Amino acid sequence: MSLVVIITAPLIAAALAVPAQRVAARAPSVLAAGTGGVILAAALLSLPGIAAGEVRHLAVPWLPMLGLDLALRLDGLALVFVLLVAGIGLLISLYARYYLPADAARGRFFALMLVFQSAMLGLVTADNLLLLLLFWELTSLLSFLLIGYDPTTAAARRGARTALLVTAAGGLALLAGFLLLGAVVGSLSLGAVLAAGEQVRADPLLLPILLLILLGAATKSAQVPFHFWLPGAMAAPTPVSAYLHSATMVKAGVFLLARFFPVFADSAPWFPLVGGLGLTTFVLGAYLALFQHDLKGLLAYSTISHLGLITFLFGLGTPLGAVAGLFHLLNHAVFKASLFMAAGIIEHETGSRDLRRLRGLYPYLPVTGGLAMIAAAAMAGVPLLNGFLSKEMFFSETVHSLRIADWPLLLDGLLPLAAILGGVFSVAYSLRFIHDVFFNGPYPAPDPGLCAAPHEPAAWMRLPVEVLAALCLVIGMLPQQTIGPILRIGVGGILGTVPDFQLALWHGLSPPVLMSLVALGGGVLLYALRSRLFATHQRHFPALQAEPAFQQVTAGLLAFGRRLQPWLQPVSLQRSAFALILTAVVLAGLGWVAARPALSVTAGRAGMPLDIGSLAAAVILVAATLELVRRRGQRLTAVILTGVIGLVVTLAFVHFSAPDLALTQLAVELVTTLLLLLVLTGLPRTGARPVIGGRRTRDLLLAVLVGLGTTVLVAAMLQHHSSGSGDWYLRLAQPAAGAANAVNAILVDFRALDTLGEVTVLSIAAVTVRVLLEGLRLHPPGPIGGSAMTPAHPLMLAMVARPVLPAALMLAAFLLLRGHHAPGGGFVAGLVVGTVLILQQLANGRSWTEPRLQLTARPLIGGGLLLALGTGLAALLVGRPFLTSALWHGRLPLLGELKLTSTLLFDLGVMLIVTGMLLLVLDGLGRVGVSGVSRDGGAVSKGVSAGASGAVSGAGSGAVSGNGSGDSASGDAGAGIDRERAQRGGR
Repeated sequence: MSLVVIITAPLIAAALAVPAQRVAARAPSVLAAGTGGVILAAALLSLPGIAAGEVRHLAVPWLPMLGLDLALRLDGLALVFVLLVAGIGLLISLYARYYLPADAARGRFFALMLVFQSAMLGLVTADNLLLLLLFWELTSLLSFLLIGYDPTTAAARRGARTALLVTAAGGLALLAGFLLLGAVVGSLSLGAVLAAGEQVRADPLLLPILLLILLGAATKSAQVPFHFWLPGAMAAPTPVSAYLHSATMVKAGVFLLARFFPVFADSAPWFPLVGGLGLTTFVLGAYLALFQHDLKGLLAYSTISHLGLITFLFGLGTPLGAVAGLFHLLNHAVFKASLFMAAGIIEHETGSRDLRRLRGLYPYLPVTGGLAMIAAAAMAGVPLLNGFLSKEMFFSETVHSLRIADWPLLLDGLLPLAAILGGVFSVAYSLRFIHDVFFNGPYPAPDPGLCAAPHEPAAWMRLPVEVLAALCLVIGMLPQQTIGPILRIGVGGILGTVPDFQLALWHGLSPPVLMSLVALGGGVLLYALRSRLFATHQRHFPALQAEPAFQQVTAGLLAFGRRLQPWLQPVSLQRSAFALILTAVVLAGLGWVAARPALSVTAGRAGMPLDIGSLAAAVILVAATLELVRRRGQRLTAVILTGVIGLVVTLAFVHFSAPDLALTQLAVELVTTLLLLLVLTGLPRTGARPVIGGRRTRDLLLAVLVGLGTTVLVAAMLQHHSSGSGDWYLRLAQPAAGAANAVNAILVDFRALDTLGEVTVLSIAAVTVRVLLEGLRLHPPGPIGGSAMTPAHPLMLAMVARPVLPAALMLAAFLLLRGHHAPGGGFVAGLVVGTVLILQQLANGRSWTEPRLQLTARPLIGGGLLLALGTGLAALLVGRPFLTSALWHGRLPLLGELKLTSTLLFDLGVMLIVTGMLLLVLDGLGRVGVSGVSRDGGAVSKGVSAGASGAVSGAGSGAVSGNGSGDSASGDAGAGIDRERAQRGGR
């Protein structure tokens, strides 16, 4: 139960955050803080059992064939991270309540923060590799949205894009590593992987797996050379930086190293790869932090350095190294979150984060300054604070680690020297944070870029900083009594056992103590000589920055892509279609050559009977195709002939006993024909352009190749005697799915996941089409396809179309309800509803359809997706795999015997999505038509509806070849009809 609460509580709160803002401006922050309290309570209730060695599991089958289950585990390591994520999240919620401006979109901000919190909690509790990766990518996506919370600033957009590109690329590497790891172990279960450490270490794929997983961890935790995205992410609001970039998201990479520590730590490449990467990042990040002029930039590079230190400790591969790594991870989250919030207070009160302008703030912000000094001293490793203890353990491991006995050079002094050097830089940049901001002279009050009289913030805004600073002191002075039990639980979750270690202020005079003293003294001396050091750095390393290089590389790739675009994505539709079809032909030909199937042409083999109906259909198809080619300049004729071809194909499905296909084909033909009529009214009135002879020959050759290839493919399929999966579906449709219609059972039951993916893509495509139609200006309405149509009786089509609407809705309901037992289903029902709505607009225009049809497309699409997805999630609640259907058979009063399945709801969702898709496209086309203004400066012309109505109603009276006068006459007639309808109130 605790696992369910931990994961779902932030999601529920996120759904309520935006409505809560309408109730009260501060309500979202209270909701977020309350959610953190609920998660903390659930975690603390689990604390005694986890401390006793218990591991709690929750597993719900989702996609067992893919090895993906909703499997969660709460062990010691996961519990420590849950406490960290929830505890820091509660404090950040309280801080953000006072930090964000009064007019900020608090609901959206806290909704994103809460969803991110749920993703982070899912990441640390996942018990399946693919599920872990899913939450991993969600944290990247949500951090992108949070960093770019203010999209009006270029820095926020650039920082969000860089963070997403780097971390998402690492996620792809992590996916490959997880798949290889699952293949080696034979399972994607995290528990199985952790138990198969010896098997993994003995496998030849060990090095590729380790490199791929390390690449994912390095990008997420900002290790060199992927560190540059983190300083750019400082464009995010300070609460985001304090939460994501000190305590949660950037800790995901080192969490991954801790989680897989039992699997890889004893392997030969672990120390040089992980330890070397961490030590390099620790020293380089500390060095670069010293030269940052932005307050949050300094904290960002210090975060990079400390993440490198944690990575190095885990990279040592020793039990005590893991203890020190987890200890410093917790300490860093405490003092760095407080420092970020202190930096936010400084910016909030002064209006600047520039260290070159800020000074002398202590008289104005004495309490904030004192809290910042405590946190900065903890970051520097000053005694009596928590940072000193974990950094002393770090120094001890560099000297006494048995893991590096095979590396005598490092053991002799290089490794301790690098540790001291990083410690010196840490002390120096910590001193710069304190001295340059709060002392270093009087406050520059006349500076127009700074507030004249900064003051202490509200007490509640400062409270989270006070709590964290107090933790730095309490943990530093009473480590065994405070953090000790939590640390033992976490280490037990990593190693399975807890090594013997003692947390104390004084272990006697030892090399680690001396190294700490040297680091403190060297840091003070280095800061005293900072002016010379700054000059030397600027002279020798003026452009030591990776982020500009990354931006140049990405800009170059984009420029290269733009140069390739005319070849890969030509503007001409004909060229695009030619390239697409030619590619399909070439790939099919290569596949045919590789497979070399044997085709036997046996005269005595039984085949399809050649009856009169089939012969007549073939003649109609050929004749319509030839006529379509001959009348290439007449668009309306082309639409009609294309419809004839589709109708013949529909009849062929009927002839060969495929009623579901026939019904779907007929609905598709109707809706596409009507949509084409709407579109054609807005196309330019140009005659047929001459076709170049070479292109005609090229297209003819390609058409012949496609025709021959299709014929050969059909012949090969007819000679294939294996029944494949068809018999299996027919045999199990009734007993397994309760369906008499096997086709519908395949779509909404057996392969419902495929259908869910397809309707999702359909929804995305509909939204894309709607966006593409935004702002589009078509030609004034007139003749279709260059033919002038005289709109003789426009009311006739309108009067016929209106009673069709209720009849079509009844037909759609009938097709929906019968789909599981007879030809029909949600897709066909949605097409029927969309067809009749298009017909209404074609006949009456938006002046009739818009006020009467209050349905909007987006709620239909969103509701349909939620309904289809909810049908699958409901199965998870009862312990069944995702999208498992449920069947009810019984009797009801008056209705008699009924058979109901949950797939009806899924089918209803499909119907809503298809209807919403057509409405979205229809609305876009209607708005395009309304935007076309007549040339004579008159009223706005309802181009699509009136033009299409006139064209269709005048089609029976003949057509005049398109020319200038015909176009003009048609345009005037269309405008006249619009004026007449406007005078009649749109009726």
